[in-house]
Amino acid sequence: MTIHFIPFAEGEAMLDWIGLTDALAAGHLLPKAEIADTFLYRGADTLLNRAAWIDGLGLAVKSATIFPDNAAKNTSTINGGVTLYSDDTGVLEAIIDFHLVTKWKTAGDSLLAARRLARTDSSKILIVGAGTQARALHAAYSAAFPGAEFTVWNRSADRAGEMAQEIPGLRTTEDLRGAVARADIVTVATMATDPVIFGDWLRPGQHIDLIGAYRPDMREVDDTALTRARVFVDSLDTTVAHIGELKIPIASGAFSADDIVSDYYTPDRFTRTSDDDITLFKNGGGAHLDLMTSRYILQQWQSRS
Repeated sequence: MTIHFIPFAEGEAMLDWIGLTDALAAGHLLPKAEIADTFLYRGADTLLNRAAWIDGLGLAVKSATIFPDNAAKNTSTINGGVTLYSDDTGVLEAIIDFHLVTKWKTAGDSLLAARRLARTDSSKILIVGAGTQARALHAAYSAAFPGAEFTVWNRSADRAGEMAQEIPGLRTTEDLRGAVARADIVTVATMATDPVIFGDWLRPGQHIDLIGAYRPDMREVDDTALTRARVFVDSLDTTVAHIGELKIPIASGAFSADDIVSDYYTPDRFTRTSDDDITLFKNGGGAHLDLMTSRYILQQWQSRS
């Protein structure tokens, strides 16, 4: 029995954004995943285990350690790994770098939605936020929208400038409202707890991709954005009751879970119906997407090693 250990750099060199999104789409044609999360705590330190089992694809456990004090030790605050198991026998098949799976899962999740919902002639893409995930989003969207013009906005203009220095052709802006108005696709990856994108700024034909909010107290858009758009999620099970982007407006009565058009498990409904649609996608992640991504990574690793 061979157990594959797949580190970040070597694994990433073999991956392809379009191939990954095709794998995610195929994974949602299989029986619905069974998922479970567990947490352990020691003061400010956390161990998070996210497990998923998809009949026909296998099992995965993604473990993350979050040690906030590591920042003062010049060590990464988030570490971990993904263990992937055979669907037939339950035998351990691979151990994959946590950051590799997370990067490709998160951006690939959003890219799959954009391939289905954004207008194919989209040529102006705005990235809101200039963190690590923003760089992955630039790479992912570049694969599906070659030739698109990218602009980045960040609360700290200096960080946006640093990102633009790293990526040839990337422009910066300090006018968020104007940049949103000009963009065909707006992808948002922030740590905001209050909206940074407002529905009154939107125009027909745009696609809005929301990534950052992952806690019950976090939001990136306001109620008006939700009510003006056709709203989609990656999974109803991991977003509606768990993420403030939807949970808060549902609780206030400003929005209803029944207004969500589709998740990935109903692909026939997960589509743009008009060039004038404003489509809005909430990327919630989930262990089932980690499993699909890990399986894709292992398949690429085996085919090229």
